[in-house]
Amino acid sequence: MEKQAQMRKEVGNACFRKDKLGAAIDSYTEAIALQPNVAVYWTNRALCFRKKKEWTRVEEDCKRALQLDRNSHKAHYMLGLALLEKEDYTGAISELGKAWDIMRSIAPHGEKADELWRVLAKAKFMEWELTSSEHHWRLQNLKEVCENAFREYSFLHEESGDSAPNYLSGQLQLLNEVFDKASRADLPTDVPDYLCCKITFDIFTDPVLTPSGITYERSALLEHLKTVGNVDPITRQPLKESQLIPNLAIKGAVQEFLKEHGWAYNMA
Repeated sequence: MEKQAQMRKEVGNACFRKDKLGAAIDSYTEAIALQPNVAVYWTNRALCFRKKKEWTRVEEDCKRALQLDRNSHKAHYMLGLALLEKEDYTGAISELGKAWDIMRSIAPHGEKADELWRVLAKAKFMEWELTSSEHHWRLQNLKEVCENAFREYSFLHEESGDSAPNYLSGQLQLLNEVFDKASRADLPTDVPDYLCCKITFDIFTDPVLTPSGITYERSALLEHLKTVGNVDPITRQPLKESQLIPNLAIKGAVQEFLKEHGWAYNMA
């Protein structure tokens, strides 16, 4: 059984490398049928579903893999991606964080660690934007309730000839000032232009500096060099991947921005 399952896994790996995802899935499924208690068979099949963007299947396979091996950083990572697609930011951040904790003990530096950090940073930022927007909405509703209560109370006193309305008017103004201040603190803040890539217009996660002095998101720039040619997207000067330098200053500024607006993350 074990040998047969391993053979089916190897066939699946070969199919995956050739981008024959359907055949790879079939082979991994056969390996699972032979040995359902091997976590890697489930994560390998989940990787195929990830490439096909079948996120429900990714989630199912990763959860099964984690039942067998709680230290599978691949399962935590892909489960985090699946939950992120569902906009379950809390769940995604939890799984991605577990993947990062495991990754730090294995290989804290390198492309895989950088990719994991970028996804985790994006998830955290998206969660912050959603949370702050919801909090702002709740504050506005509470403000309206309080204003209506003040106005109703003031109206009742006006009918009785009481002088309280003048006092209540001042309290209403104070109420508005308090809620406006609280509301401004929770509004999603626009990311400064210098912290955003000129290609993607998104906040930097892996900024690189070109000889022309312009900073781009690494993945976006590499895609440009691959599809358009070896030229700077803006200056049109000749540019090769070997000339790119990590912009640590901008990366640090991004981390400070995220820290100031609700989250900090340190790549140990």
